[in-house]
Amino acid sequence: MIRLYKTCVVFILCTLCTAACLAQSIKGTVTDSLGKGVSFASVSLKNGNLILAYTTTNTKGAYTLAVPPEAEKANLQLNVSCVGFKKEVRKIDELEAPYNFKLSAASNQLQTVTIKDKNPRLRAHGDTLDYKVSDFSSPQDRVIGDVIKKLPGVTVAKDGTISYNGKAISNFYIGGDNLLDDKYNIATSSIPNGVVDKVQVMENHQPIKMLKDKVVSEDVAMNITIKKDAKLQLVGQETLGAGLPDKYYADINAMMFKDKYKAINYIKVNNTNFDVAGDLVAHNYSSYLSRLDNDKPGTVLSLGTAGDPDLPRNRYLFNQVGIINLNNLVNLQKDVQLRANLSYLHDTQKQSYTKFSEFYLPTDTIRYAEVQNNRSRPDYMHTQLGITINKDKFYLFNSFIADYSKSSDYSALATNGTPVNQVFKDNLMDLSNEFNYMKTFKTNKIMELYSYLNRSTEPENRVIDPGLNPDIFNNGVAYKQLTQNTDIPTWFTNNYVGYKIPGNNVTQSYKAGFSLQSQTLKSDLNVTQLNNATKLVGDSAVNNLDWRRRKLYAEAGYDIPGSILKVNVTLPVNYLNIHYNDVYYGLNKSLERLYFNPRLYVKYQSGIENYFSLGYNFHNDIGNIQDVYNGYILKNYRSLYANNADLTERKTQSASLGFNFRRAIQLFFFSVNASYMHQDANNIASSILTNNIQQRIVLPYDNNVDSWSLAGNISKYSFGLRTTFSAGLAVQTTKLNQILNNIVMPYNTVSKTLNFGADTKVSSKVNFSYKAGYDQTTSKSSAVATKSKFERLIQQASVNYNPLDNVFFALSGDHYYTHQQQANDLKYMFADASIRYKFKKTKADIELSAQNLFNTKTYSALYLSANSFTSSTYSIPGRFVLAKVTFTL
Repeated sequence: MIRLYKTCVVFILCTLCTAACLAQSIKGTVTDSLGKGVSFASVSLKNGNLILAYTTTNTKGAYTLAVPPEAEKANLQLNVSCVGFKKEVRKIDELEAPYNFKLSAASNQLQTVTIKDKNPRLRAHGDTLDYKVSDFSSPQDRVIGDVIKKLPGVTVAKDGTISYNGKAISNFYIGGDNLLDDKYNIATSSIPNGVVDKVQVMENHQPIKMLKDKVVSEDVAMNITIKKDAKLQLVGQETLGAGLPDKYYADINAMMFKDKYKAINYIKVNNTNFDVAGDLVAHNYSSYLSRLDNDKPGTVLSLGTAGDPDLPRNRYLFNQVGIINLNNLVNLQKDVQLRANLSYLHDTQKQSYTKFSEFYLPTDTIRYAEVQNNRSRPDYMHTQLGITINKDKFYLFNSFIADYSKSSDYSALATNGTPVNQVFKDNLMDLSNEFNYMKTFKTNKIMELYSYLNRSTEPENRVIDPGLNPDIFNNGVAYKQLTQNTDIPTWFTNNYVGYKIPGNNVTQSYKAGFSLQSQTLKSDLNVTQLNNATKLVGDSAVNNLDWRRRKLYAEAGYDIPGSILKVNVTLPVNYLNIHYNDVYYGLNKSLERLYFNPRLYVKYQSGIENYFSLGYNFHNDIGNIQDVYNGYILKNYRSLYANNADLTERKTQSASLGFNFRRAIQLFFFSVNASYMHQDANNIASSILTNNIQQRIVLPYDNNVDSWSLAGNISKYSFGLRTTFSAGLAVQTTKLNQILNNIVMPYNTVSKTLNFGADTKVSSKVNFSYKAGYDQTTSKSSAVATKSKFERLIQQASVNYNPLDNVFFALSGDHYYTHQQQANDLKYMFADASIRYKFKKTKADIELSAQNLFNTKTYSALYLSANSFTSSTYSIPGRFVLAKVTFTL
């Protein structure tokens, strides 16, 4: 047994020694071009495509590779490779010889890997959020405004006002340039969707470069960036159309979006209910006048119409309109711009309606029934010329604006069975110049000079014939006509000097200035007898009121423009002197006041994409010349106004608290805002109602108004459903007092608004959108036993289908539902359809559309308050068909 064990051991040792004697290896080194060893280089022994052995070099570049005993020695080769070096191959001739390699460097580029993700994405950088237009557009979208309506977090009102997360934008830029101020409907309704690359939303926007990161701004602005190829050529869409019955349409435009020159110029004419006057809407005009402290007089007279129905204007407008709009901007050099905006609009509009009104009083009911056919011919001209130099250390802005409007309105009226005719002519001339200069000194201090000058006049004339209410206007004697004339020529200027001291944490701002308003209210109400003799209706039917308002003011402001906490405190002190007199009434009064109107704004960045905001404002303001005239003015055919009180003084306190939240990567936006307003006034309007006329005077009684509001908005893009969902809720309650027929009537009005929307890409060929808005208004007065409740639901839906790349179908519909107490429910349905064919070889398409498919020709609207009921029925355009041809430059 022991012998057998020894024999096996000897056999195994002999076998191993034989194998060791037969085994061979290949040795060598791998170095670079400088002779330095290349570590971890791959060394493989191959026979054709078969790898026989493999190893790597050590830290010095040396290697040893065992050659299998069974390998054929005829076709062996060594392969050496390493990242950053060229691969080398060498044939094996002798196994005993060393094989050294010297590798030369190589630049190896990884193969491009493309990751495709069709989901839309937002890019956030600082206070700017970028929307890629191609992510949200569809083949049916023709202009950029069609895409903006679909963006998560962005809403567009009926008049075109754009809001982001519940806040209206302050500026709209094109390629970073302010071509249009706040008349951005021109851009959203004209610029083709295909030329825009991105839509950018900029929070905390400060348009003046030298104030950036120094002065806190609450503004939100929007900018659209233009694609590179669109910057190099003229852009335009030329559309001509005709239809039945007797319809025409034309839109000829030319646009340029170069870095040094931008322009949107067009001519539009149509009688298809499309209101081109919407292009001229200045969305921030009221806040602009408030900032200037320019209390412009409003139009005094009217035809006393029922107003417009609560429908989109294209549903009810009878028009024949034409507009020329020229907007051009030149960048002379970096940060230096010249701009000119010129427009002229002419229109002829018609309106027909019947209206029935009842006013419920504790002891009586007043009724009005009227039928009116109106025709209006407005002409508007606007000229604006400006220069802007906006550098890091220097700012200069000057803008000259001239507005002229001329309107001739005609009305055939029957009121409570009495037929009368009205002719109303209104001419407005408004000239203004605004100048602003800022300079930063070497000490980093900033000096500012500002001056604004405005001149306006608006003569108005209205003639009513034959003799209306002779018992009121002519001692019961029949007469020929009644003529009311008014005009309020006005001069206004506001000037100040400012000084800013930027610091590491706080910027101090100080300014002092003065403003002056000079006005004269002229009016007379004349009766023309049957023998053409003319005289005043009475001793109290004329005004010649002079008005002077002088203000000296000083203001201190403090800004903390931090990244987490932003604070703005404004502490203005105003000295006000007002004097007005009318010799005819022995009126000669003066008023002096010293007002302190503090304002606070705080923004706390609670997260990267969410923040809280807090605001408080205490404001003293005073009435205007239209509050103190003593002579009667017949504002419309049944409203006779005068005043019998001192100048209106109001104290208003308002506070607001808001929270804004977003997650850009998830396309989720949310905001909620609450506010409270309390106002004290020293007078109240008192109205005397009869079946023929309404008389109003202002009485010296305390008048308080309280208002609370809460509003929330939410918007989310669902990636799985490819749908943008949006919803909003708003609640407001207001308490105020009215005096009707010498009875004080306190009112409490509560309004609630709920809206919902969804815009989805069902597939690459089908898009669907739906919007619903619900309004509820409840009003009650303790003086009247009844309580009114108004409910309104508006639904809008549209479907777009493109079965081929060049064929597009569209179908849309609106549904209106109104419910009120003591009245039947109102339901209306409108529908529109279109088909468009796009020629592939030419930049042209043809479109056939039909509006108001159900041919609805009348529309009724009801309104019920705590003490009044109104029913109005309007004539609206019926069904029509329009064919259009569009050529794209």
